[in-house]
Amino acid sequence: MATELAIVHATSEDGSGQGFRTDSVKATFDSGQAYVAPEDVGRVLGWSLRDEGLCRGDVCIPVRDRAALVNDAGIDLIKLAEILERPLALDVEESAAALGVAAGLRARSMESLAAPDFELPDLTGRMHRLSDYRGKKVLLIAHASW
Repeated sequence: MATELAIVHATSEDGSGQGFRTDSVKATFDSGQAYVAPEDVGRVLGWSLRDEGLCRGDVCIPVRDRAALVNDAGIDLIKLAEILERPLALDVEESAAALGVAAGLRARSMESLAAPDFELPDLTGRMHRLSDYRGKKVLLIAHASW
C-alpha cells in the first residue's frame, strides 16, 4: 500500500548551497526500504530512468544492476542515493527522507563558507529565510530532543 513520503532535497545540484525544499511523493515501504514511482523521482528530483541509466538532461549515470534499483514497487530510494553518491536519511516510521548533496559538491561549496539557504518559522509562526539576512550577522541556535 502506498503512503505519503516527505522528501527533503537540495534545490540545486551544483553544491552551491542554494537551499532545500520538501516534496511529497507516494511510496511503498518494505523491510526498511522505500520505493518511489519512477515518475515521482523525475518530478521531484529531475532524474529519469532510461536505457542509458539514470539521466538528468544530457547527463546519464550508468546503472549496472537495474534490478537492484527498480522493481514492481518502484525505485529503491536507498539504492538511488548510492548511485547518485548522495547521503540519505530515511525514517520509515515517520515517512520522511532527506537526500543531501553529493560529498564532492559539498566540499566545493564549503570553500566559500556560505551557508545553504533554508526557511524556518519563529516562535510566532512567522517564516524566515536565511537569505533575507545576507550581509548581516546571524546567530543560529539548534536543539534536538534526542
